Amino acid sequence: MKRKFEEKIIRSKAPLRISFCGGGTDVSPYPEERGGAVLSVTIDKYAYSTLITDQNNEFSIKSLDYDIVAKYNTDKKLVYDGELDLVKAVLNEFRYHRGIRMFLHSDAPPGSGLGSSSTMVVSMIGLFKGLQKKPLTNYDIAQLAYRIERINLGISGGMQDQYAATFGGFNFIEFNKNGVVVNPLRISDGIVNELQYRLLLCYTGRTRLSANILDNQKRSYVEKNKKVVDSLDKMKELTLEMKSALLRGRIDDFGDILHEAWVQKKRLDKNISNSEIDNLYRIARKFGATGGKILGAGGGGYLLVFCPFDRKHLIAKKLEEAGGQVVNFAFDYNGLQTWEINHL
Repeated sequence: MKRKFEEKIIRSKAPLRISFCGGGTDVSPYPEERGGAVLSVTIDKYAYSTLITDQNNEFSIKSLDYDIVAKYNTDKKLVYDGELDLVKAVLNEFRYHRGIRMFLHSDAPPGSGLGSSSTMVVSMIGLFKGLQKKPLTNYDIAQLAYRIERINLGISGGMQDQYAATFGGFNFIEFNKNGVVVNPLRISDGIVNELQYRLLLCYTGRTRLSANILDNQKRSYVEKNKKVVDSLDKMKELTLEMKSALLRGRIDDFGDILHEAWVQKKRLDKNISNSEIDNLYRIARKFGATGGKILGAGGGGYLLVFCPFDRKHLIAKKLEEAGGQVVNFAFDYNGLQTWEINHL
């Protein structure tokens, strides 16, 4: 007697992240040679993915953000050709040869500076962990996401995004030749509330290709460009200072360190900032902001600003008048979440 097909529906979401300090020290070969460190937090913006098992002998992939539908034969290894390569790399990794339908959606576009591409990979890994009942730890998931994106596909970038999206919450993440260590930070509720109250997130209106910026930074480091090496060393030092400030409740010091870290970050490559970003940051500082930075590799995406509590509303107004888009957000502590449902 032929067994009746049972459809499975699995859904997954992973949070995007704000990197406060240390981004760039997680880009090889710096962490293997000198050790890197990043301080970050995940927020309530997510990369979502859904998997539905199907009797058809094909993979059907739909990007809800771009209204793209692609179909592939399950019997063949998928070829990377620039079309949905991240999805193909995950499918190749898990060697799943039965029909499925996948639906993908992200709260932020690639190039936003919130780690959206890596976070989507983490989200998709969650689907197959749930489908195949694989006993993957958070470290396993993050390391696999890194390998898929950086090694299998050769996409330039660092290591922090995969770990932030998988673990969630406030983390001090260390990178060295022996691997990665994620240190969750126990920050008091009062400091967390105050930090969120005084942070402002502003979309600059454009995304960017981070790979070129990171390739330039990597080349400069490999060539031992003193300015770049010194800046990376200083950023690592500032990351430690920022962690200490948060844990000790020195909230005003946070803004000062954020500003100094942005000064150092801009020394890594001329394309990290531009006239539009500089103008938005100048306006924020003019009306009272003590610190800020472009998130991600730079060149566009989201500007993070630390404000005095009684100036935040004014800074937000001035940034929007200058063409920015202020976005509400909250911190997320859950990391990757995957669940199965019985029906749509």
